[in-house]
Amino acid sequence: MGQDSDPVVLRRNCKAVVIPAGFEIELNKNELVYITQAMGGSFTVYFEGSLYRIAGKDADALGKEPMAVPELSEEATREDFEKLVWDQMRTCYDPEIPINIVDLGLIYGIEVDDSDPDALKLTVNMTLTAPGCGMGEVLVEDVRDKVSIIPTVASVDVDLTFDPPWSQDMMSEAAQLEAGIL
Repeated sequence: MGQDSDPVVLRRNCKAVVIPAGFEIELNKNELVYITQAMGGSFTVYFEGSLYRIAGKDADALGKEPMAVPELSEEATREDFEKLVWDQMRTCYDPEIPINIVDLGLIYGIEVDDSDPDALKLTVNMTLTAPGCGMGEVLVEDVRDKVSIIPTVASVDVDLTFDPPWSQDMMSEAAQLEAGIL
């Protein structure tokens, strides 16, 4: 636990995911936890010797505000829409790595089915840093949740692939600098 950990007493019971195992538990009201990472609307907390991820929808349990719902103007172009999708995915973080999944190189691309402009269907192609990552389903669900709240999005499929396998070369230069690789 670092010096920048923020002690918080939980205001209500809330679900949490054990890092890195990926299974869900419930943390109880009045428990003292330490926020070790708060990025992209979700939180990594330290409690009784373990790390847990608390989803942004449960921010109030920590006394925090949830992230605002993204807005898309009625005059938005396809490029504006796609930029918003990428921006939303940039709010998704691996609970153990303080770098967003786009800059980590985990997003291989998006496909937009705009046959109904008022009910867009998206497919996000992504990978994980390792095939056995216990947090994989958590990251997939985070992408699905954050992209599905964009106005006009009717559905989001996240296709997890390991071809090509992820490598550090897929990280943005900024992410490599932040991780100390460059």
